[in-house]
Amino acid sequence: MSESRSEAQLTEHSSPAAPAALPAELADWPACTLDEAQLGDLELLTSGVFAPLRGFMDAAEVAAVTEHGTLADGTPWPVPVTLDVPAGAVPDDATRVVLQDPEGSPLAVLAITERLGTRLAPGGTTPPNPPGEEPGLVRLAGPVTPLREPEHGPFRQLRRRPEDVRAELAGGSAVGNVLAYATRRPLNKRHIGQLRHYAGQLNARLLVLPLVCGPAEIVTRPEALVRAVLAARQHLPADTLMVPVPLAPRGGGKDLDLRAQGIVAAAYGATHLLADSSDVAGSPASPRNGTLTLPGVPIPVVSAGEWAYDPRSEVWRPLALIEPGAEQDELTASELGALLDSGAEVPGWLAPPSVARELRRARPPRAERGLAIFFTGLSGSGKSTIARGLAEALTERGDRTVSLLDGDHVRRLLSAGLTFSRADRDLNIARIGYVAAEVARHGGIAICAPIAPYAEARAAARRMVAEVGDFLLVYVSTPVDVCAARDRKGLYAKARAGQIAGFTGVSDPYEEPRDADLVLDTSVMTRQEAVDAVLKLLTTGGWLAAPDKKAGAGGSGTTAVPMGGDGPGPVLRVGSFGPAVRRL
Repeated sequence: MSESRSEAQLTEHSSPAAPAALPAELADWPACTLDEAQLGDLELLTSGVFAPLRGFMDAAEVAAVTEHGTLADGTPWPVPVTLDVPAGAVPDDATRVVLQDPEGSPLAVLAITERLGTRLAPGGTTPPNPPGEEPGLVRLAGPVTPLREPEHGPFRQLRRRPEDVRAELAGGSAVGNVLAYATRRPLNKRHIGQLRHYAGQLNARLLVLPLVCGPAEIVTRPEALVRAVLAARQHLPADTLMVPVPLAPRGGGKDLDLRAQGIVAAAYGATHLLADSSDVAGSPASPRNGTLTLPGVPIPVVSAGEWAYDPRSEVWRPLALIEPGAEQDELTASELGALLDSGAEVPGWLAPPSVARELRRARPPRAERGLAIFFTGLSGSGKSTIARGLAEALTERGDRTVSLLDGDHVRRLLSAGLTFSRADRDLNIARIGYVAAEVARHGGIAICAPIAPYAEARAAARRMVAEVGDFLLVYVSTPVDVCAARDRKGLYAKARAGQIAGFTGVSDPYEEPRDADLVLDTSVMTRQEAVDAVLKLLTTGGWLAAPDKKAGAGGSGTTAVPMGGDGPGPVLRVGSFGPAVRRL
């Protein structure tokens, strides 16, 4: 490793200081907006958590870390820290780029020392993509100079610089041991019992690190995770510290995540890291006496071991101390999620009441939770007709707030000025998805009925909504010939005659959904039958209360519809309530 590269990539353990004023050249440099994970890594770099790194790694550093668990100069380091951006985001001749948040606030300047793309021209520059090919990614390396402290993110006031935490821990512990636990899941009574147990064994102070970059288990949102951890802290020793950390999942499995957590814990002053046995099980290192050493991680990792609830003693304890067959296993994340979805009480043996309240707050029952019902299908398939009928049926019930995103209002207010290019079609779906997510955020039901021909755009809308509510995809699979026969404007005929370009189903593809929760074919079912099928999905899934027997006897409400097209009658396929149904 050359001296210049060493100076560009490494620094002492002290955190880089932000300059007092923004440089005058800032307006002349290109800017790049970072996503959530990249913002997290930037904050960890500029705050000193990732010391001795002070920038994004180049190819030599990445190779050394991957092959040897060290930086190129031999310094132990367990995980790559890199920055990949779209190929067209930064000009090829740029030597600096401003790294900014989604609101356009400049946070740091990256001095580009290396640029790697999927195809490299002589001299290391990235050539333009061939016509019609989507832009690839370019990896930028070099040191970063902070411009200002990050201002946004959940519980910003609780985030602290590592040197401040280390100083507090050093002043409050006579022994000096600090046991850290990093988590993306709310703490339950098992976690609380294990933390108290191992802190006692090590005579250590506790440091709990909620990981607030990336999805949280069960509660989804990082702010909900922090609230749940704060609710559990009252059941831990009084001197327990809690510091939210914007560490993103590393994308290389549990072992890589565990190594990154070890680096972060050590930066904040931990002498040991407690890890769930399931996370340690995926590590290539073998535990010795309950601890293991991971390459590049400066502190030992303590395996929490197998624990279960002992109903006879009404405590959580190591499985070996419980009479065989008497133990109560912990609920899995999916089991606890299903319990919260149904509105059932969280068992007292699983979580303290304070944590249970935060779980219910973050993940209310489906009947009270925001939802987007996203219809997709060809023009003329009947999706708008079903959507309007569903909106009317739900408003007649009066137990949910409903917003219909379809028709002239969407075309005039959301889609005005957009063309039928793929980019504009994707932007249209992104706008609809954004509005639907805001409706769901406040507990309403958003009914959307665009054509939405592209799978990735539908997936992006699903991801937006899934952060704050639930998302159901309804595919109206009416055959194209039936759609064309219904076309009163003659658009299909004009498209087939070549008079309209880029018409979905004729001259532009429609990518059939493989993740639909409901599939309807209106060529073999009436409007009311289709609406009833959606209502049945909402009722059986728990988003609507089931109609009482009196209402059902009167002939209103959900009509029984044959499944799978067996025999005469409507064709209906209901998707499984698994990954296709995104939950809070």
